[in-house]
Amino acid sequence: MSAAQGRWPEVRDTLASLGLLLAVVLLSGLARVVARQQRHRPRVHAFTLEFLATFQLCCCTHELQLLGAQESARPSWMLTLIYFFSLVHGLTLAGTSANPCAVMMQMLLGGMSPEMGAVRLSAQLLGALCSRYCVSTLWSLGLTEHHFTERSLACKNPIHTDVPKAVVTEAICSFIFHSALLHSQEVSSKLRIHLLAALITFLAYAGGSLTGALYNPALALSLHFMCFDEAFHQFFVVYCVAPSLGILLMILMFNFFLPWLHNSGTANKKE
Repeated sequence: MSAAQGRWPEVRDTLASLGLLLAVVLLSGLARVVARQQRHRPRVHAFTLEFLATFQLCCCTHELQLLGAQESARPSWMLTLIYFFSLVHGLTLAGTSANPCAVMMQMLLGGMSPEMGAVRLSAQLLGALCSRYCVSTLWSLGLTEHHFTERSLACKNPIHTDVPKAVVTEAICSFIFHSALLHSQEVSSKLRIHLLAALITFLAYAGGSLTGALYNPALALSLHFMCFDEAFHQFFVVYCVAPSLGILLMILMFNFFLPWLHNSGTANKKE
Protein backbone atom coordinates (compact mmCIF):
# COMPACT_ATOMS: atom_id res chain seq x y z
CA MET A 1 0.00 0.00 0.00
CA SER A 2 2.81 2.41 0.86
CA ALA A 3 4.52 1.71 -2.48
CA ALA A 4 1.29 2.53 -4.31
CA GLN A 5 0.91 5.71 -2.29
CA GLY A 6 4.50 6.63 -3.05
CA ARG A 7 3.88 6.32 -6.78
CA TRP A 8 0.58 8.18 -6.72
CA PRO A 9 2.06 11.70 -7.30
CA GLU A 10 3.91 10.36 -10.36
CA VAL A 11 0.77 8.67 -11.69
CA ARG A 12 -1.31 11.78 -11.01
CA ASP A 13 1.15 13.98 -12.92
CA THR A 14 1.13 11.56 -15.86
CA LEU A 15 -2.66 11.53 -15.93
CA ALA A 16 -2.75 15.33 -15.78
CA SER A 17 -0.35 15.53 -18.74
CA LEU A 18 -2.43 13.04 -20.73
CA GLY A 19 -5.56 15.00 -19.86
CA LEU A 20 -3.93 18.19 -21.11
CA LEU A 21 -2.94 16.45 -24.36
CA LEU A 22 -6.48 15.23 -24.96
CA ALA A 23 -7.90 18.66 -24.09
CA VAL A 24 -5.68 20.29 -26.74
CA VAL A 25 -6.83 17.74 -29.33
CA LEU A 26 -10.51 18.21 -28.44
CA LEU A 27 -10.36 22.02 -28.44
CA SER A 28 -8.48 22.02 -31.74
CA GLY A 29 -11.12 19.68 -33.15
CA LEU A 30 -13.92 21.99 -32.07
CA ALA A 31 -12.11 24.92 -33.67
CA ARG A 32 -11.80 22.93 -36.91
CA VAL A 33 -15.55 22.31 -36.92
CA VAL A 34 -16.11 26.07 -36.73
CA ALA A 35 -13.43 26.71 -39.38
CA ARG A 36 -15.18 24.45 -41.88
CA GLN A 37 -17.85 27.11 -42.17
CA GLN A 38 -15.28 29.10 -44.17
CA ARG A 39 -15.22 26.61 -47.08
CA HIS A 40 -16.46 29.33 -49.43
CA ARG A 41 -13.20 31.20 -48.77
CA PRO A 42 -10.51 28.63 -49.73
CA ARG A 43 -7.46 30.57 -48.55
CA VAL A 44 -8.96 31.53 -45.20
CA HIS A 45 -10.16 27.95 -44.76
CA ALA A 46 -6.73 26.52 -45.64
CA PHE A 47 -4.92 29.01 -43.38
CA THR A 48 -7.16 28.25 -40.40
CA LEU A 49 -6.94 24.47 -40.73
CA GLU A 50 -3.17 24.55 -41.20
CA PHE A 51 -2.75 26.88 -38.22
CA LEU A 52 -4.83 24.59 -35.99
CA ALA A 53 -3.02 21.47 -37.20
CA THR A 54 0.42 22.96 -36.50
CA PHE A 55 -0.75 24.34 -33.16
CA GLN A 56 -2.10 20.92 -32.09
CA LEU A 57 0.99 19.03 -33.23
CA CYS A 58 3.41 21.42 -31.53
CA CYS A 59 1.50 21.64 -28.24
CA CYS A 60 1.22 17.86 -28.00
CA THR A 61 4.90 17.41 -28.83
CA HIS A 62 5.89 19.87 -26.10
CA GLU A 63 3.93 17.84 -23.55
CA LEU A 64 5.20 14.50 -24.86
CA GLN A 65 8.76 15.78 -24.71
CA LEU A 66 8.23 16.79 -21.10
CA LEU A 67 6.72 13.38 -20.31
CA GLY A 68 9.66 11.70 -22.02
CA ALA A 69 12.11 13.56 -19.80
CA GLN A 70 10.27 12.30 -16.72
CA GLU A 71 9.77 8.74 -18.05
CA SER A 72 13.30 8.21 -19.38
CA ALA A 73 13.53 4.92 -17.48
CA ARG A 74 10.56 3.54 -19.44
CA PRO A 75 11.25 4.20 -23.14
CA SER A 76 8.65 1.66 -24.27
CA TRP A 77 5.93 3.73 -22.55
CA MET A 78 7.00 6.84 -24.42
CA LEU A 79 7.13 5.02 -27.75
CA THR A 80 3.59 3.79 -27.06
CA LEU A 81 2.45 7.37 -26.45
CA ILE A 82 4.18 8.57 -29.63
CA TYR A 83 2.43 5.85 -31.62
CA PHE A 84 -0.96 6.60 -30.05
CA PHE A 85 -0.79 10.36 -30.61
CA SER A 86 0.55 9.85 -34.13
CA LEU A 87 -2.66 7.91 -34.75
CA VAL A 88 -4.68 10.72 -33.17
CA HIS A 89 -2.99 13.32 -35.37
CA GLY A 90 -3.45 11.15 -38.44
CA LEU A 91 -7.16 10.82 -37.74
CA THR A 92 -7.84 14.44 -36.79
CA LEU A 93 -5.50 16.38 -39.09
CA ALA A 94 -6.51 14.87 -42.42
CA GLY A 95 -6.09 17.36 -45.27
CA THR A 96 -3.32 19.29 -43.54
CA SER A 97 0.42 18.70 -43.21
CA ALA A 98 1.64 20.88 -40.29
CA ASN A 99 5.06 20.56 -41.92
CA PRO A 100 6.69 23.10 -44.28
CA CYS A 101 8.60 20.29 -45.96
CA ALA A 102 5.36 18.57 -46.99
CA VAL A 103 4.11 21.87 -48.44
CA MET A 104 7.37 22.26 -50.33
CA MET A 105 7.04 18.70 -51.66
CA GLN A 106 3.52 19.38 -52.97
CA MET A 107 4.63 22.62 -54.59
CA LEU A 108 7.61 20.98 -56.30
CA LEU A 109 5.44 18.14 -57.57
CA GLY A 110 2.86 20.57 -58.93
CA GLY A 111 0.13 19.61 -56.48
CA MET A 112 -0.15 23.08 -54.91
CA SER A 113 0.07 26.61 -56.27
CA PRO A 114 2.75 28.97 -54.90
CA GLU A 115 0.02 31.26 -53.52
CA MET A 116 -1.64 28.46 -51.56
CA GLY A 117 1.78 27.24 -50.46
CA ALA A 118 2.59 30.69 -49.06
CA VAL A 119 -0.73 30.72 -47.18
CA ARG A 120 -0.07 27.33 -45.62
CA LEU A 121 3.54 28.15 -44.73
CA SER A 122 2.54 31.39 -42.99
CA ALA A 123 -0.16 29.50 -41.06
CA GLN A 124 2.40 26.92 -39.93
CA LEU A 125 4.83 29.61 -38.82
CA LEU A 126 2.15 31.38 -36.78
CA GLY A 127 0.83 28.10 -35.34
CA ALA A 128 4.33 27.06 -34.23
CA LEU A 129 5.00 30.37 -32.48
CA CYS A 130 1.57 30.52 -30.82
CA SER A 131 1.91 26.97 -29.53
CA ARG A 132 5.07 27.80 -27.59
CA TYR A 133 3.46 30.75 -25.86
CA CYS A 134 0.29 28.77 -25.18
CA VAL A 135 2.29 25.92 -23.64
CA SER A 136 4.23 28.42 -21.53
CA THR A 137 0.94 29.82 -20.20
CA LEU A 138 -0.52 26.38 -19.48
CA TRP A 139 2.61 25.18 -17.72
CA SER A 140 2.70 28.32 -15.58
CA LEU A 141 -0.56 27.10 -14.00
CA GLY A 142 1.41 24.30 -12.34
CA LEU A 143 -1.02 21.49 -13.19
CA THR A 144 1.73 18.97 -12.42
CA GLU A 145 4.98 19.04 -10.49
CA HIS A 146 6.86 19.33 -13.78
CA HIS A 147 4.78 22.19 -15.21
CA PHE A 148 7.01 25.08 -14.31
CA THR A 149 7.83 27.34 -17.22
CA GLU A 150 11.30 28.38 -16.13
CA ARG A 151 12.37 24.72 -15.78
CA SER A 152 10.31 22.95 -18.44
CA LEU A 153 11.07 25.45 -21.20
CA ALA A 154 14.71 25.83 -20.18
CA CYS A 155 16.95 25.81 -23.21
CA LYS A 156 18.69 22.51 -23.81
CA ASN A 157 20.60 21.80 -26.98
CA PRO A 158 18.65 18.97 -28.70
CA ILE A 159 21.60 18.09 -30.96
CA HIS A 160 23.56 15.33 -29.23
CA THR A 161 26.03 14.67 -32.01
CA ASP A 162 28.20 16.68 -34.39
CA VAL A 163 26.47 18.86 -36.97
CA PRO A 164 27.25 16.69 -40.05
CA LYS A 165 25.72 13.61 -38.40
CA ALA A 166 22.74 15.68 -37.26
CA VAL A 167 22.20 16.91 -40.83
CA VAL A 168 22.37 13.37 -42.19
CA THR A 169 19.95 12.14 -39.51
CA GLU A 170 17.33 14.82 -40.24
CA ALA A 171 17.72 14.43 -44.01
CA ILE A 172 17.31 10.63 -43.85
CA CYS A 173 14.28 10.89 -41.54
CA SER A 174 12.68 13.42 -43.88
CA PHE A 175 13.48 11.29 -46.93
CA ILE A 176 12.00 8.13 -45.40
CA PHE A 177 8.87 9.72 -43.94
CA HIS A 178 7.90 11.78 -46.98
CA SER A 179 8.66 8.87 -49.32
CA ALA A 180 6.21 6.77 -47.31
CA LEU A 181 3.72 9.66 -47.25
CA LEU A 182 3.90 10.08 -51.01
CA HIS A 183 3.80 6.42 -51.98
CA SER A 184 1.11 5.24 -49.58
CA GLN A 185 -1.71 7.25 -51.14
CA GLU A 186 -3.30 4.14 -52.66
CA VAL A 187 -3.26 2.21 -49.37
CA SER A 188 -6.58 2.16 -47.52
CA SER A 189 -6.82 5.08 -45.11
CA LYS A 190 -7.24 2.91 -42.01
CA LEU A 191 -4.10 0.90 -42.74
CA ARG A 192 -2.18 3.94 -43.95
CA ILE A 193 -2.65 5.80 -40.66
CA HIS A 194 -1.28 2.84 -38.68
CA LEU A 195 1.68 2.41 -41.03
CA LEU A 196 2.63 6.08 -40.81
CA ALA A 197 2.22 6.08 -37.02
CA ALA A 198 4.49 3.04 -36.79
CA LEU A 199 7.05 4.74 -39.05
CA ILE A 200 7.00 7.93 -36.94
CA THR A 201 7.53 5.83 -33.81
CA PHE A 202 10.44 3.99 -35.42
CA LEU A 203 12.09 7.24 -36.56
CA ALA A 204 11.65 8.71 -33.07
CA TYR A 205 13.35 5.62 -31.64
CA ALA A 206 16.15 5.60 -34.24
CA GLY A 207 16.99 9.30 -34.39
CA GLY A 208 15.45 10.79 -31.28
CA SER A 209 18.61 10.52 -29.21
CA LEU A 210 20.62 12.43 -31.84
CA THR A 211 18.42 15.32 -32.99
CA GLY A 212 14.92 14.54 -31.74
CA ALA A 213 14.11 13.21 -35.24
CA LEU A 214 11.84 16.18 -35.93
CA TYR A 215 12.22 16.52 -39.75
CA ASN A 216 9.74 19.38 -39.44
CA PRO A 217 10.96 23.01 -39.39
CA ALA A 218 7.71 24.25 -37.83
CA LEU A 219 7.98 21.79 -34.97
CA ALA A 220 11.65 22.64 -34.47
CA LEU A 221 10.72 26.33 -34.43
CA SER A 222 8.23 25.78 -31.62
CA LEU A 223 10.45 23.46 -29.57
CA HIS A 224 13.95 24.81 -29.96
CA PHE A 225 14.24 28.07 -31.86
CA MET A 226 14.56 30.25 -28.74
CA CYS A 227 17.52 28.13 -27.62
CA PHE A 228 19.70 28.95 -30.64
CA ASP A 229 20.34 32.66 -30.22
CA GLU A 230 24.10 32.18 -30.42
CA ALA A 231 24.05 29.25 -32.84
CA PHE A 232 21.29 30.09 -35.30
CA HIS A 233 23.27 28.57 -38.16
CA GLN A 234 23.13 25.16 -36.43
CA PHE A 235 19.36 25.39 -35.99
CA PHE A 236 18.85 26.51 -39.58
CA VAL A 237 21.12 23.90 -41.14
CA VAL A 238 19.95 20.93 -39.04
CA TYR A 239 16.23 21.62 -38.78
CA CYS A 240 15.48 23.57 -41.98
CA VAL A 241 18.09 22.78 -44.63
CA ALA A 242 18.51 19.07 -43.81
CA PRO A 243 14.78 18.10 -44.01
CA SER A 244 14.45 20.16 -47.22
CA LEU A 245 17.46 18.36 -48.63
CA GLY A 246 15.77 15.05 -47.84
CA ILE A 247 12.69 16.19 -49.79
CA LEU A 248 14.77 17.25 -52.79
CA LEU A 249 16.68 13.96 -52.82
CA MET A 250 13.42 12.04 -52.65
CA ILE A 251 11.94 13.94 -55.60
CA LEU A 252 15.12 13.55 -57.65
CA MET A 253 15.26 9.83 -56.95
CA PHE A 254 11.62 8.90 -57.58
CA ASN A 255 10.82 11.39 -60.34
CA PHE A 256 14.07 11.48 -62.29
CA PHE A 257 16.75 8.97 -61.35
CA LEU A 258 14.65 5.80 -61.02
CA PRO A 259 12.56 6.54 -64.17
CA TRP A 260 15.83 7.20 -66.01
CA LEU A 261 17.20 3.84 -64.86
CA HIS A 262 13.97 2.13 -65.91
CA ASN A 263 14.02 3.76 -69.37
CA SER A 264 17.69 2.94 -69.80
CA GLY A 265 17.09 -0.70 -68.87
CA THR A 266 14.14 -0.93 -71.26
CA ALA A 267 16.18 0.60 -74.09
CA ASN A 268 19.03 -1.86 -73.51
CA LYS A 269 16.64 -4.83 -73.62
CA LYS A 270 15.22 -3.66 -76.94
CA GLU A 271 18.71 -3.43 -78.40
